[in-house]
Parts: sequence; structure tokens; C-alpha cells
Amino acid sequence: MAALFTPFTLKDVTLRNRIGIPPMCQYSAVDGVTTDWHLAHYTGMARGGAGLVIVEATAVSPEGRITPGCTGLWNDDQVPGMAAIARAMKTAGAVAGIQIGHAGRKASANKPWEGDDHIANDAPGGWQTISPSAIAFGGGLPKVPTEMSLDDIARVKADFVSAAERARDAGFEWLELHFAHGYLAQSFFSVHANTRTDQYGGSAENRGRFLLETLQAVRAVWPENLPLTARFGVLEFDGRDEETIAEAIALVRRFKDNGLDFLSVSMGFSTPDANIPWGPAFMAPIAARVRAETGLPVGTAWGMDIPADAERSIVDGQLDVPMMARAHLADPHYPFRAARELGVPKASSVLPDQYAYWLARYPGPQNGDPID
Repeated sequence: MAALFTPFTLKDVTLRNRIGIPPMCQYSAVDGVTTDWHLAHYTGMARGGAGLVIVEATAVSPEGRITPGCTGLWNDDQVPGMAAIARAMKTAGAVAGIQIGHAGRKASANKPWEGDDHIANDAPGGWQTISPSAIAFGGGLPKVPTEMSLDDIARVKADFVSAAERARDAGFEWLELHFAHGYLAQSFFSVHANTRTDQYGGSAENRGRFLLETLQAVRAVWPENLPLTARFGVLEFDGRDEETIAEAIALVRRFKDNGLDFLSVSMGFSTPDANIPWGPAFMAPIAARVRAETGLPVGTAWGMDIPADAERSIVDGQLDVPMMARAHLADPHYPFRAARELGVPKASSVLPDQYAYWLARYPGPQNGDPID
């Protein structure tokens, strides 16, 4: 059996295989409430055969949305739609995960296909952003955020806790804290965004304080038997990567000591000047280093779309759960394709019977041989 199709157990949760679908924003919510689009989208992803499906970045407060179309869990009206999605994914055989976060200085933006740039505060749909320091990201996101007060910091931590409680009540079994991609938590850790001189700025320990305190607060309400995970940018590709990753690994060790169960290893995206070496599985060796130096199981989502690369990352001990994003948009039945490419016997068995029966029964379109 290919390693990619072996189960993975974390706490009381078992993935049917190692294929994870990471958060992919759909920007299709109304006032943070999911729509029919989300239910169809996530049900389809789960029916395709992945072991884990994580619902998109879901804001812990209205100001924490990336765009006006982002999902939210800041009020109880948003729970029923999320509960329906969690039920549908579990019925389809996938573990239902969700990512909660706050967009910080990257909030109040247009949808990517509508410009991917900041919406002015006085324009319809726009609002004032917040961040650890009053420093704009730059590029198409030029708005200067309001520097957060200590009261603001306490409020946002409480918002994370409330959102985690709603995610729990909605039936999700895998919670991911969004500590990456230049959003609020990453901005606290990043030297590109944080110039504070109080207990939340300066040293790496201080810059990591908001992340650690948020994790601790969520850990107190998230069920102990369910995985508490995070997505964290451990480097910026900005010329100081060795220093950044060493600081990040030290912080991740503290995450583990305070109850983190799994880390999705990512990049910071805290500066528009990053020089990212895009390529197949290019983050896997970095994730392997985090895994080796912290003892945490890890995944990563970047460039993992080739089944052979995902398989190798597990066999070589780099990753525990490779995350495939765009491959599932292109083919919601990606696990079936991966199983065939890796020579898994009865590859169609990764699909529901309603699909598997027909795919296995009739010859393939190329050479007349049965698909399985």
C-alpha cells in the first residue's frame, strides 16, 4: 500500500489517508454566513476521498475578514451553516477541519478576482484595519493599520476563543489557528510588521507572545481529545531566513509544550519583497526540519500536487500529512487519480460507491483496460 493511503491518527481522530485539503478561501459568504456554494464545495471535496478537509480562513470578528465575502464565526447565526458543512464532510468520510483567524493589516480587501487590493475606509465594504504596529503591508495593500492597544490584544484573543467554541459546537474535529501569511498573528511575529516596544514586541519571545497566549486561551476551551493545530509561517524568504526559522522553531517548541498537536508549515508573506523559490514540494525539506527539531507531526501545502512527491515526502519522513489545494480544485477526485498513479489496488475504492462502481466496472477511455 502506498504510504499516502495509510491512515493517520492524532488524538481521537483518524484520517482515512494522508491526503489533506488545506483552507482555500471561497469569498462567497454573506455577513460571514456560509451559502449553498460552501455546502456544495466542501461536500464535493470530502466525497472525492481526502482524509482531511479544512474549511477556509474563517474570521473571528468582522474586522478580521480578509474580504467582505469571508466566512465568520463571530456570532451564533453563523453556526448552523458551518454545522451543516461539518456533518456533510463527516458523512462523506473526511475529517472536518476549520481554520480560524484574523486578517490584521491585510483585512478590508477586495476579492482576488475584483482587484485583491484594499477597500478604502470610506468606500462601501471597507473598514479600518488593525495590526501590532501602524505599518502598511505595501503594494496593493497600502492602508496604514491602527496600532493595537493592550485592550485590543485582549479582545482579539477572546474573539479567537469564542470562535473556537463555535467551531467545536458546530461539530468540527480538527481546529487550525491561522498564524501565517502576513495576517494578524504572523504580523506580531514578523520583524516586517512589528516594531512595538512593549511585551509584545522586540525580542523573538515577545513577538511570539500573542501567538502563544492565543494558543493557550483556545487550548482551554478546545476538547482535549481533538487535534489543535496551527498554520505558521516559519520563514519569509527575505534574506534572514536562518534567523527567522531558528526563532520560529523555538516558538513552535513552546506551542507543543502548551498543547499544539500538529503544525502546517508555511511562509510568512509579511513583505511584498519576498523572493520565494516556487517549485514542486519546495517547502517539504523545511517542514522536515521543523518536524525533526520539535517532534511535532507536520504538513505543508506548497507544491504538493504531484502524487509521487507527496508519497516521497511521507516515505522520507518529511511530512505526516501532505496538503493538496489547487489539485483538488482542478480535480475534486484527485485521491482517485493519485491512487492510480501510485499503483494502489482497486484505486476506485477511495471514492463513494455511487462513483466507484461505474469507474471500476467499465474500461478506461485510453486503452480499453478496466480502470482498477
